[in-house]
Amino acid sequence: MSEPLEASPSASSAPPTLLSGNPLSWIKVFGPGAIIASLTIGTGELIFSTRGGALFGYNILFLFVFISILKWALVLGTARHMVLTGVHPFQRMMDLPGPRGWAPLLFFFMAAICMPIWVSFHSSVLGNLTVWVTGTGDYLHGGIQFVWGGLILAGILILAASETYTVLERVQLIIVGALIVCAGISLVLYNPDWLAMLQGAIIPPIYEYPDWLPEYHPEIAKQPVWVETTRYVGVIGGAGYDYLAYTSFLREKQWGKAGARPATPAELETIASDPEHPVRQWVRAPYIDCTISFVIVVAFSAVFVASGTLVLAPNYEIPTEANLLGLQAQFVVKIHPWLYPLYVSGAFLTMLGTLYGTLEVAYTILNEMARSVNNNWAVRHARRLKHYTVVWCAVIAYGVLTWSYFYKIHTDEEKPPVILALMTPANLFTGVLFCGILCLLNPWMDRRFLPKPLQMPIWMFLLNAFSAVVFLALGVKGYWDHESRWVALGGLAGFALVSWIAAATVLRSRLHAATDVASDGEDV
Repeated sequence: MSEPLEASPSASSAPPTLLSGNPLSWIKVFGPGAIIASLTIGTGELIFSTRGGALFGYNILFLFVFISILKWALVLGTARHMVLTGVHPFQRMMDLPGPRGWAPLLFFFMAAICMPIWVSFHSSVLGNLTVWVTGTGDYLHGGIQFVWGGLILAGILILAASETYTVLERVQLIIVGALIVCAGISLVLYNPDWLAMLQGAIIPPIYEYPDWLPEYHPEIAKQPVWVETTRYVGVIGGAGYDYLAYTSFLREKQWGKAGARPATPAELETIASDPEHPVRQWVRAPYIDCTISFVIVVAFSAVFVASGTLVLAPNYEIPTEANLLGLQAQFVVKIHPWLYPLYVSGAFLTMLGTLYGTLEVAYTILNEMARSVNNNWAVRHARRLKHYTVVWCAVIAYGVLTWSYFYKIHTDEEKPPVILALMTPANLFTGVLFCGILCLLNPWMDRRFLPKPLQMPIWMFLLNAFSAVVFLALGVKGYWDHESRWVALGGLAGFALVSWIAAATVLRSRLHAATDVASDGEDV
């Protein structure tokens, strides 16, 4: 099978401004960014924005805006490189110093651990919501949450295998859209202190727990404030693997060189010499798409921060592992009781979409890893790779849910820490540390492979460098202060060593074999 041919010039491959001359036509390109927004709204905004508002009030908005700007620079850097060159960051990682391919292997191994943990966490959250709606919390000695989560995960796995998710996705968009509208109307009707919200979003605060926290939630008060806020850094706006998947999705949109044969050095020089080249105009597409996406994330965050501040904090309530999504219903129910079914269905379908999206991201990461080693093989065996991904995530996720169930029914503790104990280090890697690594990768890719006129502007270079410092510092500190610091840090070092050795031996021989086959004129 030969490599995909470069997309031929057509109306679909020309930038909107070349077609209509209307700048507003660029808004039509918004699409892949909606995936990023939908992946984070379930866990990030519905749960942790509300929790942050209950604990820190409107001041938490500054952190959400700040982190969103840093992650915007990250995803924009990877996306513009894909648009200009048609080469995914995983492929660029093959050329990092050291044995060829050690970095993609490392991040693949980490994804193989972290993604199933996220699948189990999202399933558990859905089980928690089902328990709250059905009132079955006391069944099976309190462990029914994980049984519900397993049943829901089974349904999602069937949908993923049968590829009949389209109808559910359309229904989800309608319901979630209605939820956003109603939540926004509710915010207006509550008439919050708009000036305080604005100040909370732009003025850097010093975060402190409220005075009532030790009495009502001593388990939260025991942990340092920075531990709580770092958790938000990982979930708000998405995680590193989400952004690599976003970059992959650009192939289907065929923006610039994305989806076409990768640009040769000579083609890049031609593009660089012409400021009006269509490929350079396509760089505007990810700017618009990513900006709209993160504006939606921040706006949705603001609504539920207000929910926590106005509704939960006065009653000393905080979303916890025991009730992650139930308390948020008060925000709309206080407007009118008939909004309760809308919230329940909207929250359920939002989390369902997040769960399904996590499986899609996991498959995309495996596919990109395979493409970075052997593109045509990955294209030919895409369906098989997806089946491998679904089976792997299902086995690990069901193992975590089963472990959580038996821990719950055999412990006297009020709530099981298993899911959260596993999610915290996974979140520190996918949502914090890995983001810092990608922020370092973006400038390196540009300066290594792009002519100077195509490299990111200086402000984006500096923003990526600053983001890298922030994410790496938070990630390292998070692991260092974690109760299982040596296990976490040792695991990272171990995976790095295994990846280095595998790249120097197994992967190296495979790459040599692929080169020999290609020299004989066969497809690789």
